[in-house]
Amino acid sequence: MSFATRTGPAWLTLAGLALVATACAPTEPEPRPSETTDAAASGTAAPSPTDTPTTASPDASPEAASVLNQEGVAAAHPDAVAAGITVLESGGNAVDAAIAAAFAIGVVEPYASGVGGGGAALIAGPEHDPEAWDYREVVAENGEIPASGTGVPGMVAGMAALHEEHGSLEWSDLITPAQQLAAEGSTVTELLAQRLRSDFGPASIQGLDAFHDDAGQPLAQGDTLIQPELAQTLSTLAEQGAESFYTGELAEQLTHVDGLDAATLENYEPERTTPVSGTVGEYEVLSAAPPLPGAAVIQQLQVSEGLDAASAQPGSADYIDALSRAWLVADASVSEHFGDPDFVDVPVDELVDAEANQSLAQNASLRTSSTSSEERDPVEPGNTTHLTVVDDTGMMVSMTNTLTSFWGGSASENVGGFFLNDQLSRFNAIDTPNNQPEPGRKSVSWSAPSMLLDAENRPVLGIGTPGGRQIPNILTAVLVPWALQGASLEEAVAGPRHSLQNGVLALETEPSSEVADLIRNNGWDTQVTTRADAVFGSVQALEIDYDAGEVIGARDTRRDADVTIIEAD
Repeated sequence: MSFATRTGPAWLTLAGLALVATACAPTEPEPRPSETTDAAASGTAAPSPTDTPTTASPDASPEAASVLNQEGVAAAHPDAVAAGITVLESGGNAVDAAIAAAFAIGVVEPYASGVGGGGAALIAGPEHDPEAWDYREVVAENGEIPASGTGVPGMVAGMAALHEEHGSLEWSDLITPAQQLAAEGSTVTELLAQRLRSDFGPASIQGLDAFHDDAGQPLAQGDTLIQPELAQTLSTLAEQGAESFYTGELAEQLTHVDGLDAATLENYEPERTTPVSGTVGEYEVLSAAPPLPGAAVIQQLQVSEGLDAASAQPGSADYIDALSRAWLVADASVSEHFGDPDFVDVPVDELVDAEANQSLAQNASLRTSSTSSEERDPVEPGNTTHLTVVDDTGMMVSMTNTLTSFWGGSASENVGGFFLNDQLSRFNAIDTPNNQPEPGRKSVSWSAPSMLLDAENRPVLGIGTPGGRQIPNILTAVLVPWALQGASLEEAVAGPRHSLQNGVLALETEPSSEVADLIRNNGWDTQVTTRADAVFGSVQALEIDYDAGEVIGARDTRRDADVTIIEAD
């Protein structure tokens, strides 16, 4: 197979990968910006194929210049963070570290992501034009969606394409940490133990010895999870390259799965796109392009700003009111406009127009589509995983990967030790005129890896989260304090979260009297969540302080997340 983008020339197979390094000239240190930038983010063209080694020769391309004294990795599990840090300490760049962390997180969070799923990523640097990648699942060439909702997994092809363009270490070296975790084992966390026993967990792991103890019970917190079959799959990927997943040994296993055929596997291509962008406060916000909801996230932020959310205390009635009004505007935009832009027109420029959204704010309503309390379902937990990486050149990667539902849904299959996605179920879940299945089409979904740029067009914050349909609300709840109120990253990540869905307001704590009045006045129901409910995600964010040359992280305690900052060599 070839790793071609829909908009560019064909990629090489991994047998002929080459480093295409980005030259980043030194820049003068800048504090957090005080001026609004109106420069639009743009993608870069895919490189032309050429047969070159898997690592750069001394004169292949100039190395990027260091502008920071630190590097960092934020991910949903300490073992995935450690994998990324190991790569950075070995001389790898942010893309190398992100790839290693992505493979590793699929081992220790098998319910959330892995080689059977897909994802999206943003990449930017101080003098590197932002680029977006979409390597999510597509409808098979016969146009049919299987009962499982499984689409062609794009994660492996996506990592291969990123490595081909930006990688500096050997492909196999980036998979080794994940392979070792699978073969040698990782400790079962409280969250993994819960997922093994809840929603789709019991059915998904039925008959899989790796996830059960000697008595046949699901592994408990503190047990060791060893996944020999997944370890073998990762060894095959390391030794035979990504093409083994789409045309080789692993592809042969996948073609036995309903909905996956040899032709669709072979023809799968990750897609390079231009990030959507819009001004919020003093920053340019970048996020994932349609059919992902990045433009809706930006719209929600801009409408929130127009409603003066910056003057409201996070978690207060005024704050929840403003952000919920903004969310209903953005949610309506997704329903009305969003779809795969290769098949439908999505008016992105209109959706991220700050002036237009300021006007929309004046008429933003809190009316919801549901008026009968009997029709209201609780806000559901949200799957997915996110990671953010920064290296000493200021290159930043913001990456969201997913199986869609936990474990890939109720009809998930385990092939080669990994779980397959149910991404194509999103055509039914988001059943709008612009989101209908066709061969090769991607569905609207909720993953939204994002970044904020300063007045010099340098990335100063990379952010993302799991959370399903709550993702825009989670990101807005963190970005309004950080970008508009001057809160520290730690304060913003630890702050209260809420989500209004179908007349139900989910909160993390019992509502105050003022919030209770807001709920009563709008006829909403209240849902108070716990950590085990996994509703409010786990934000993985890194901030860059160019003046100090430092990377700043904040650990989100809502899940098993971790963050590590190291001194650059």
